[in-house]
Amino acid sequence: MSEKKMTSSRRHHLKSLVLQIAFELIEVEKKEAEQVKKNFMAEIPALDLSGDQAALMEMLKKLAHTIDKVDEDRYDAEAKVNKADKEIEDLKMKVIEIQGMKKPALKKVRMSADAMLQALLGTKHKASMDFRANLKEVKKEVKEEAADAVGDWRKNVDEQAGMDGRMKKFQG
Repeated sequence: MSEKKMTSSRRHHLKSLVLQIAFELIEVEKKEAEQVKKNFMAEIPALDLSGDQAALMEMLKKLAHTIDKVDEDRYDAEAKVNKADKEIEDLKMKVIEIQGMKKPALKKVRMSADAMLQALLGTKHKASMDFRANLKEVKKEVKEEAADAVGDWRKNVDEQAGMDGRMKKFQG
């Protein structure tokens, strides 16, 4: 049972629907964030600037302390996010490495020795691996050399007899 492939028009239609839904969700999130901001600002009492200079200085110190604390919290949150992003990236790399290690199923291939040599050495090197022909040639050559050696031994017996024959062997 083969799976039916999706047509490009269907794929583009589904993609546009997903993008439209995502756009609507983003708009809703923006409106919710704006409403949360308005509610938070409504909870804060109005700033009372009436009073002497010492009271205003004390209020500014408290405000500066609050701002510092918020900045520290924001920095800590950013550090956590960056650390999590780095861990996610490392895990993605590990997944890619593990998937790369997977070995494909090997197929049995029947290949002649010549084809193997050509595959290993490439097309530049032309070596023949006709083992049977080489074996036959070797056997024939060995038999011929053995016959010549026997014949030479009989002919050269007289030449090699005595010191003169041995000296010829070393000189020649």
